[in-house]
Amino acid sequence: MEQGLVQVYTGTGKGKTTASLGLALRAVGHNLKVVMIQFMKSGDTGELFAIERYVPHISIVQCGKEALDEKQLKIFGFEGVEEKRRENKLTEDEVYVFLPDEEEREACRRGVELAKKLVMSGTVDVVILDEINCVMDKKLVDVNEIVELIKNKPRHVELILTGRGAPEQILDVADYVSEIRRVKHPYDKGILARKGIEF
Repeated sequence: MEQGLVQVYTGTGKGKTTASLGLALRAVGHNLKVVMIQFMKSGDTGELFAIERYVPHISIVQCGKEALDEKQLKIFGFEGVEEKRRENKLTEDEVYVFLPDEEEREACRRGVELAKKLVMSGTVDVVILDEINCVMDKKLVDVNEIVELIKNKPRHVELILTGRGAPEQILDVADYVSEIRRVKHPYDKGILARKGIEF
């Protein structure tokens, strides 16, 4: 691309990560290289399996503390998020891991370092920072660091930021801002996350 822009998907509704994955699929259809870095996410999500099986031109790197993808991080030259994934004694329906915010701080910081490396390398056309808005909102990384990344990114790189609570400073520098509003959600009726739909 001659001109890469900055897109933000935020709001309380479902579909922010899903929208960015749709964009990723469109991008690889035009031979663009796509990497998604998932912050605060660790576990067996449908998108990990689908991309590994069917869309090898998209890479997903999970940077949650319990991330499965240390091997992928090493491929990108960024080692040490976890020496090894802890052995979790979880049932099949409990494989998706959310840890307390403070436990995720160091993994988030390292994820931002990976994001900077990938964006500034200029070798990736589309970089998706999944849940980075939440990370900034929780003050696990400094919003000014992400603003600087946006301002200094190579001209051709499209940068996508997803997650609730996008800070005003990010909204100010973004080219697109889409707010997904929650009108109704099955959680309100006690229906928990369903494999293949919510994760």
